[in-house]
Amino acid sequence: MKYLITIIGPTAIGKTALSIVLANYFKCDIISCDSRQFFKEMTIGTAVPSSSELAAANHHFIQNKSIFENYTVGDFEKEAIKKLEELFLTNDYAILVGGSGLYVDAILKGFDEFPDINCAIREEVMANYEKLGIGYLQQKLEVLDPDYYKTLSIENPQTLQNPQRMMRFVEVCIGAGKPYSSFLNQKKNNRDFTAILVGLEADRKIIYNRINQRVDIMMNEGLLAEAKTLFPNKELNALQTVGYRELFNYFDREITLDFAIEEIKKNTRRFSKRQLTWFKRNENTKWFDFETPYETIVNYINSKKVNQ
Repeated sequence: MKYLITIIGPTAIGKTALSIVLANYFKCDIISCDSRQFFKEMTIGTAVPSSSELAAANHHFIQNKSIFENYTVGDFEKEAIKKLEELFLTNDYAILVGGSGLYVDAILKGFDEFPDINCAIREEVMANYEKLGIGYLQQKLEVLDPDYYKTLSIENPQTLQNPQRMMRFVEVCIGAGKPYSSFLNQKKNNRDFTAILVGLEADRKIIYNRINQRVDIMMNEGLLAEAKTLFPNKELNALQTVGYRELFNYFDREITLDFAIEEIKKNTRRFSKRQLTWFKRNENTKWFDFETPYETIVNYINSKKVNQ
């Protein structure tokens, strides 16, 4: 039996530290599924593990891509599953860690398959968005896939403001001639491993305080200078990220630096709330307080193995 120990939870809760302890205990590698830590140009603002943390255990999918590459969750699924197959040839364990819920689900459940879309359709949708704005995409989706539009408006309204996601929904509807939602929740790929899910949580006030402290540390470590080097490429999809967007607005002289920092904190807190909402949907997750002794979590994982 092969086991994928999966560590989830909101940002700044301590997932990296726990993953390293467990990787050393089970003598296995770590697969990162943080969708922004893939990019080598983004270090401080994505809280990439430190050099000492990276040296403490073998990590994969940390700063292995460039912001100039078009890297999707589907690409990650294929590459990560291939890497896990390699790791499981010589080890019964691997660690999956990260706060990107969609990427976690892609590894644990498989990814819905969509038809190839003609490039001309993709370009037309993008051109219309650039000319007419997000309202065009929202109106098109409401017409082409009213059920999915209604679901998003109730359960995930922020997605309706995400141009990359919305362009994808619309181009699939047009290119396939079918609603985007008709391709969701298909039969997923079978996995040759058993997932053991461990969640870290804390009182909301504690999480928010840890986030605020982390942002202050990032600024002290040089986030402003890092964001300045990325500013000329601010339109890239990889840079539509909390911690960079706000500083780009400062560079554009739209807001003050102090206000930008407070916006980073506020938007990161909101992001952590969405993370928990996403992760709490999975009833198979065992949740632990972030200060739980590592031994307790190890004992839980070992008990799950015995009961398989």
